[in-house]
Amino acid sequence: MLRELDIRNFAIIDALTVSFTEGLTVLTGETGAGKSIIIDAVHLLAGGRGSQEFIRHGAKKAEIEGLFSLDNEKHPVFRKLDEFGISSSDGDILLRRELNDKGKNVCRINGKLVTISILREVGAALIDIHGQHETQELMDEKQHVFLLDQFAGKSIAKAKESYLNTYDKYLKLKREFASYNENEQQIAQKIDLLTFQLREIEAAELVAGEEEELQQERKRLQNFNKIYESVSAAHEAIQGESKGLDWVGSAMSELEHAASVDEAFSSQSETLSSAFYQLQDVSTEIKRVIDDMEFDPERLNEIEQRLTLLQSLKRKYGASVEDMLLYYETQVDELDRLINRDQRLQLDQEKLKELTEDLRVEAEELTILRKKASKQLGNAIMEQLQALHMGKASFEVNFSSLPSGRFDRNGRDVIAFYISTNLGEPLKPLTKVASGGELSRMMLALKTIFSKHQGITSIIFDEVDTGVSGRVAQAIAEKIAAISVHSQVLCISHLPQVAAMADQHLFIEKKVEKQRTVTAVHELDGQERTEEMSRMLSGAEITELTLQHAEELLTLARDRKLTMR
Repeated sequence: MLRELDIRNFAIIDALTVSFTEGLTVLTGETGAGKSIIIDAVHLLAGGRGSQEFIRHGAKKAEIEGLFSLDNEKHPVFRKLDEFGISSSDGDILLRRELNDKGKNVCRINGKLVTISILREVGAALIDIHGQHETQELMDEKQHVFLLDQFAGKSIAKAKESYLNTYDKYLKLKREFASYNENEQQIAQKIDLLTFQLREIEAAELVAGEEEELQQERKRLQNFNKIYESVSAAHEAIQGESKGLDWVGSAMSELEHAASVDEAFSSQSETLSSAFYQLQDVSTEIKRVIDDMEFDPERLNEIEQRLTLLQSLKRKYGASVEDMLLYYETQVDELDRLINRDQRLQLDQEKLKELTEDLRVEAEELTILRKKASKQLGNAIMEQLQALHMGKASFEVNFSSLPSGRFDRNGRDVIAFYISTNLGEPLKPLTKVASGGELSRMMLALKTIFSKHQGITSIIFDEVDTGVSGRVAQAIAEKIAAISVHSQVLCISHLPQVAAMADQHLFIEKKVEKQRTVTAVHELDGQERTEEMSRMLSGAEITELTLQHAEELLTLARDRKLTMR
């Protein structure tokens, strides 16, 4: 949910901090008070298009910050954050956006600078904004297949995963197949280049790990004198006359004598004896090393030349010897593919034919499952439309297919939601529904169904109840409240029926401070809320009767909400 929103120097908002609760939050106030400005700010926070016009007159920049809290650790947004390398803790996500007077944007997620496209992707997983005439996911036919699949849920998940695996193999093979269409001159040039590269790598006789070993050996040869002097000094200190070993030997003899008289010294005597013989072994080993040490300037020269060669090859074939060996293996396969392309072409044609048939079968399975789910979706939508007093409306999921032989990531289905709002009228695409009131109700019916499946954290309705009244208004209010059971809902409304269903009621008003107009937000409760409801019912004049009506409306709303939870 959106827990807190902070807005600075945005339109007529000077400085505004709003805290939100779970469930349904309704924003009311006079026209022009700034309700939609708050929604515009949230839209920008979710990656919407910005403009210098949003910056408050006289300010250098506008700043918007929103804190979201998520209880579901498996929410899809966390996968997106991991994908973009953005850390999150305790389920909190902080989005921040700045617009400056030079036209530049600064976007941050949890303090990390991100591009506007990343902000938009993350924002889309958190916020869904609906306006009466705004083109949204539900109004985009390209999204209808995804919505149907979300509704189908587990019943289609396994089949779709299997199809996608086959589709990825199909695409990969088609790309390989397409590469065979290169002209003979290009292929001949590529064969010559690969042959040269492979011979150059083969001639180098690369060995994994050799570069590190050569660097160590070069380091030893470059520091030969220092090493020789240090090892010789160590040997002299141990083995020299009246040096370490002699003194340790004397101490060992004395302790052995003491231990022969008093067993209390036996342990110390044994430890010292062990140390003496270990020192002897070390001294012998050091002497052997000294005798074998020999500075070989030719070997140092060989190492330098070898490292220079490796460095030259690395610039062409990889960042390390291991990478170059891997490159060699892949290019051997590529060269073989080009040389034997006629045989490969025939094999790939057979594989492509098999994969195409597999895709056709799996795509047909998806179509069968989707048609089954579409009937269930149609029944569910019609139930919602009945409750919204559109009982004479009809809803249908329209299926068509891609041209023969064509597939995409969804199979071969082209899906669109169709509706007829009046008895006897033909079904038309949802996007062609003209009436604002009908569009609002249709959208709410769909949203009531899909809000259970989409996992959106916050859904925002910007005056979607425009153009309706009476029992339809009450039905819309109940649908918006029903959606808020599954997702936090923020709603701008002029309908008292909607406002009565709110879990949080925010009143937006304009004030004049220091000769400037500013927007202020005040949370209503108790008598203040009743008075605002009364104003929404009757207009500017509040009477005892309208207050009673407002109280009754609030009481009925509370009782209705109890049946939804």
